[in-house]
Amino acid sequence: MRLQGKVALITGAGSGIGKSTALLFAQEGARVIVNDRQEEAGKETVREIGESGGEALFLQADVTDAAQVERMVQQALEQCGQIDVLFNNAGISGVGALHETSEELWDKVVNVNIKGVFLPSKSVLPHMMERRQGSIINMSSCIAEIGLMKRAVYSATKGAVLALTKSMQVDYAPYQIRVNALLPGTILTPFVEDYLRKSYDDPEEALNQLRKRQLSGDLGRPEDVAKAALFLASDDSSFMMGSPLYIDGGAVFGKMA
Repeated sequence: MRLQGKVALITGAGSGIGKSTALLFAQEGARVIVNDRQEEAGKETVREIGESGGEALFLQADVTDAAQVERMVQQALEQCGQIDVLFNNAGISGVGALHETSEELWDKVVNVNIKGVFLPSKSVLPHMMERRQGSIINMSSCIAEIGLMKRAVYSATKGAVLALTKSMQVDYAPYQIRVNALLPGTILTPFVEDYLRKSYDDPEEALNQLRKRQLSGDLGRPEDVAKAALFLASDDSSFMMGSPLYIDGGAVFGKMA
């Protein structure tokens, strides 16, 4: 019960990594605030947490909308009294080399992946500063450290999140707030499965190619990232500040011969 007595707000918790993290945090004793734009998906996460004996609350908000985010945080504080952990998990991908990327796609991915970290953090931080405690986890990616074909805008945003994490840590260390980043490799989420089906004539062969990027020889699972998020949320990582935590199956620091 590493999160006993803590309240955790997780954005994009209706599916994938966010959902797995919400379920795990609840199992570890946290009261979980499930955020998602999709009401049905978010409420399903809350339902599953309840069935497992955990406690959760769904708050719908678009993380790119300042008014909605501020309202969500205020509702969370009114109903839960505190926010100990903020996991800025919500994000989207964008496929294409730079010259293939439309301005519309660029703006959309930048808005969700960077502004979607900025706004929840901006709203939660004054509360954490007043209490002089808290853990913020930002979702970056191992792509922030390596080049990957046709991922121009996604790479740019995840690199920005990693840089933002380090800057935030310097500013908020005096308030005993820890800010760290997760850098997953390719994780087999519903989003990735849908992308493979829609983008390739042979999704299984495409999946095999993805597996070759990582020394593990396979893709990660949402649960792998959830366990890393749990570590950063808990007091077990009390001496980690401004750190990138890799959950990439060896994508960054290794290469097959």
